[in-house]
Amino acid sequence: MTSDDLLARHRAVLPSWMPLYYAEPIELVAGSGRRVTDAQGRSYLDFFGGVLTNMIGYDIPEIRDAVERQLRTGIVHSSTLYLIRQQVELAEKIARVSGIPDARVFFTNSGTEANEAALLVATNYRRSHQILAVRNSYHGRSYAAMGVTGNRSWSASGLNPLQVAWLHSGERLRGLLARLDEADRIDAAVEDLREVLATQTAGDVACLIAEPIQGVGGFVHGPDGLFAGWKKVLDEHGILLISDEVQTGWGRTGEHFWGYQAHGVTPDLLTFAKGIGNGFALAGVVGRADVLEAVPAISFSTFGGNPISTAAGNAVLDYLLEHDLQANAERVGAILGDGLRAALADLDCVAEVRGKGLMLGVEFVRPGTSEPDPALTARVFEACRAGGLLVGKGGLYGNVVRMGPPLTLTEDEAREGLAILVDAIRSCAAAEVAA
Repeated sequence: MTSDDLLARHRAVLPSWMPLYYAEPIELVAGSGRRVTDAQGRSYLDFFGGVLTNMIGYDIPEIRDAVERQLRTGIVHSSTLYLIRQQVELAEKIARVSGIPDARVFFTNSGTEANEAALLVATNYRRSHQILAVRNSYHGRSYAAMGVTGNRSWSASGLNPLQVAWLHSGERLRGLLARLDEADRIDAAVEDLREVLATQTAGDVACLIAEPIQGVGGFVHGPDGLFAGWKKVLDEHGILLISDEVQTGWGRTGEHFWGYQAHGVTPDLLTFAKGIGNGFALAGVVGRADVLEAVPAISFSTFGGNPISTAAGNAVLDYLLEHDLQANAERVGAILGDGLRAALADLDCVAEVRGKGLMLGVEFVRPGTSEPDPALTARVFEACRAGGLLVGKGGLYGNVVRMGPPLTLTEDEAREGLAILVDAIRSCAAAEVAA
């Protein structure tokens, strides 16, 4: 079977709005460590990890063994109407590391479902469907999660079950607040929040949902301490704070275990997904008991927290903590981030190298302007693949190359990927100037 045959079959039975990476899409057939192999036998260093999902890497013995032990019991699924030892053990661990006092955990299958559950809880707790969300955000593809997504490219419907008011993100490159010095940006964001509450809401707002670093939005974020400024106002009104940690969680930012910790506050609810399953469908919401208990009817997830996925999740979290992958993300991420900033400082088509730990983005603009250049971004993206490196794309204007390698990335692999990426960027930039 050739890739062309598979591509034709894909297009014949799957919807056209499901995108495929690359001008010539690839099928990944094997993986080990931080490397994957396609159907043509070509090996790649993976700097995107299934959109930040394969957090520990590929073919990890500890995770494989945990899943195989569960498989050998013959119980792949029992539904959560029965006690599941793996689920309880993982919930205990997540409650401990969440930083939320007296925490409860509800498991789902994806980040979208986790955010949907958090919104269900918050609106019940506050008896209001009014929500604060942030411009350029992404929270999922389901009805309510899409309703609080502030990125038009990912908003497939204008219909919305929630009443949403939008805040400025506080990012440093674009938007009204970007005109301000960083020291003034938090005060301006807080003033914006107060004005939104006074003018766009009826007062009894349920929650603010926000990403510490906006993932699909291109890894942009406001100043550290922004959440603290917001939360002071939220607490005055009894409004809950939901931290969407689907991409920032589990130590990926290096400096902290959760993205919210950079702001010196504790959210009422946080959502998690992606990396904790390392490829298995596993996600959820964790929050204060009094908040998470605010569901007045039966609600459960058929497959959320099933024995197989939570067996994997336990192994992933144990591996993460035992090998201190947060520290590795900080150390190896610095090689990438500092290396990119130094190597690209003279290119006026690079607006910014940003991010934390192993969550990094490079934004491309037309030389000498702030106008996004998605065409150059696409060429760099393809050039990285040609050089043996898989990266992601994103940003409001599709002009950001995103990197979220497995947290097990080694220093040598970081330097290898850095060299490929820098070569791709410089060669594409030179070709654009020549043209």
